[in-house]
This record gives sequence, structure tokens and C-alpha cells, in this order.
Amino acid sequence: MNTGAEMEEIMLPVVTSPAEMAAQAERWRKAGETIALVPTMGCLHEGHASLIRRARQKAGKVVVSIFVNPIQFGPNEDYASYPRDLKGDTALAAAEGADLIFAPEASALYGPDFQTTISVAKLTAGLCGASRPGHFNGVTTVVALLFHLVKPHLAVFGAKDYQQAAVIRRMNTDLFFGIEIDVAPIVREPSGLALSSRNSYLSPQERAEATVLFQSLRLAEGLVQAGERNAGKITAAMRGLIDGVASSSIDYIAIVDPDSLAPVEEIDREVQVLLAVRIGTTRLIDNGRIGR
Repeated sequence: MNTGAEMEEIMLPVVTSPAEMAAQAERWRKAGETIALVPTMGCLHEGHASLIRRARQKAGKVVVSIFVNPIQFGPNEDYASYPRDLKGDTALAAAEGADLIFAPEASALYGPDFQTTISVAKLTAGLCGASRPGHFNGVTTVVALLFHLVKPHLAVFGAKDYQQAAVIRRMNTDLFFGIEIDVAPIVREPSGLALSSRNSYLSPQERAEATVLFQSLRLAEGLVQAGERNAGKITAAMRGLIDGVASSSIDYIAIVDPDSLAPVEEIDREVQVLLAVRIGTTRLIDNGRIGR
């Protein structure tokens, strides 16, 4: 006998054809429906569930895309090992009220002679863009394709990928997509660790050690509240804390303008702290706002 979750999973349509997705979106639009898109790479967790719920509140139809995008991974990154669970993802999306899963194959989305990429220049020059060359070209290209095929009025992204959200906003403006970009708050474990599909790579010890990212953000916030305004001193204190974890390796820690992502030296307004740190072999990112 099927459980309720299994029944919902069966009932939720899974579309793999880009042409079929575009046709369904067109039918919904002609019927006057408002469409929300939640783009994901799958292996859904409570963070994704919160995005789906947010989309459900704002739109009549919710599409969750599940696509591990090969062109946003570098040659030595985790494309092949990235966790995949379409059955579990479909059940979770159904339980949260999604109307359709769009899960294309890479060969369907990128034809045999696919040659087009979309690049957002300035916002991708630093941070993850510097650490992962070509990554954001892959992100903007696939998101532009999803925007074209799903035809959403609204797209919901998570704030954990802060630079990505800024890049998508810029592309949306520059290319006149006219889509509302909604960025939802980070969902954290009780320990403060930001939810991420890549957390599944962490051993129990590494999972405990990974909380140092959130601890360093709290440290930065505390220093600003105590009157420190020098960004270099704050990032140095964060480095000291993270370096105390033997399994850690810092990619970057940056304090930037929330909109332009330009580095900030003195904190005289609200700023964004972004960091990327490896715990063992797992690269994690996090961010927070300070200076209120």
C-alpha cells in the first residue's frame, strides 16, 4: 500500500522535455495563472522546502526545476558525485504543494552543438567567481534557459548563494526578463550550519566543525556592535577563529557592499560578509548582514 507521500509523488507530474515544459507554461499563462519557479539542483532539504512554500504563497502554479547543471562545474569539482535523488525530491516537492517538476536531461537542455553562454561581468569577477572560473557563466546560462522555458512571473532563490542571487538579479534587469526575483532567508540547523545539499558529504565530526562558519559571522556581528569599523580587522578575527579548526581551509572571507559586491574597508553602513571555507574536502559558503 502506498504511503501518502508516495501517492503525492506519483500524482506530481515530472516533465523532462523542454518543449513540453514550454507548452505547459504557455497553457498556464493563457489561463491567467501566475507561475513561480524554484530552480534547484535537487537533493532537496528543508531549505528548498521553504522556497517552495514561499513560492506557493505567491503564485497559482509552482514549478520546481531539478537539474545538476554540468556547465557550472569546473573540471575537478563534484559534478559526478553531486547527490541525486529524484524520487525523494518529487515526494518533498509534492508535500510542499508544487505543481510540476521540471527535470530535463543535460542532452535535452544543451543540444549537440550548443554554443551560447550568458555572462554577467563585474559581479562575477571576485568571490566565488574568482575561485570557480566559469561557474557563474554556467549558472546564468541555465537560469536564462529556465526563465525562457518555464515563463515564470516569479523566481525564488535562497540567500545562502548571495553572490548568485545578485548575479541573477543583474541578468534579469539587463536582459529585460521582467521576472520578480525573490530571495528567501537562509535556513539553518539549530547549530547555525546553513542547510546545503553538500552537507551530506560531511562526516559527523566535520559537520560539528562546519559550524565555525556561522560562529565567525556571529563574531563579525559582535565586533561591529562593540564599535569595530575596520573591515580588515574583522576579517582577520574571523580567519583566526576558522584557522583554529584543523580541518578547515579558507577560500575567501570578504566584507562587501550588498549591491555592487565591491570590497568595503570601513563599515559605515550595512554591509555583507561572505565566506567560502573547505571543511575537509567539502566547500561550504555562508554569509550575513552586519552594520545595521
